Amino acid sequence: MSLEPKELLQQELSFIEKWEGDQKGLWFWERLGRLPFKILDKLTPAFIQNKIGAMLDELGSFIQNGGQYLTNEKNVLEKIQQQSPERQIMQISDVQQVPLAVMAAVSEGIRKNRGKAATVQGAATGLGGLFTLALDIPVLLGLSLKTLQEIAIIHGYDPNDRAERMFIVKCLQFTSADIVGKEAILNELSFYNTNGSRPKEMMSQLQGWREVVYTYRDQFGWKKLLQMVPVAGMVFGALTNRSMVHDIAETGTMLYRKRRILDRLKELEEKS
Repeated sequence: MSLEPKELLQQELSFIEKWEGDQKGLWFWERLGRLPFKILDKLTPAFIQNKIGAMLDELGSFIQNGGQYLTNEKNVLEKIQQQSPERQIMQISDVQQVPLAVMAAVSEGIRKNRGKAATVQGAATGLGGLFTLALDIPVLLGLSLKTLQEIAIIHGYDPNDRAERMFIVKCLQFTSADIVGKEAILNELSFYNTNGSRPKEMMSQLQGWREVVYTYRDQFGWKKLLQMVPVAGMVFGALTNRSMVHDIAETGTMLYRKRRILDRLKELEEKS
């Protein structure tokens, strides 16, 4: 028997689908997203460019095997257990039967905690202006990936699964994509909601992770423009990093919540 009645699940699904539609709007400023990074590429010394390249290579390891960005699932399971003491949460599969309300509460806690970490990170790298901004990019990406992995676990999905890490990267890409990109990504992610299938095309995209990373970097460029100003960049860095991680957490929560709802609706249909 489903934890929530069918009517509530359908209501929640409608809310998420409305949210997806709202995400397809495009700010004019996003068109200017590449400008600061065109300047950055010309002015940044080679040793910083090489450092960024090395850290980007590490993200390839995340998609392939998790690398250093694989999150600690035990800590997340403990948080879920605290919110749902009547259940025994020993592994990720146990989370699949946790009520949606508990998943929402734990996700909100993750969003706040990661938002605070991003605020500190943005302030620290904003201190040095242009050059520390270059270092902020891979660190923020790592924080974002861990946030999405934690949200995946909260909804009963295992980031140790290679295909699941592709879904995580697509969530990351969705957050900063333009209106055409968002629609295309939603279409790709819909395959995860169809009998649990993952098409071969998406698996082949595991080799195209670098394009995802550069798209992400370029699209949030306008948000980072004022962080290039030394000292004053502390304020802008703190605010923009917090805002970005909050957006990423919201995206992950909505898209993973949708998958869990669709899974439960499918279970109800199979039993009826």
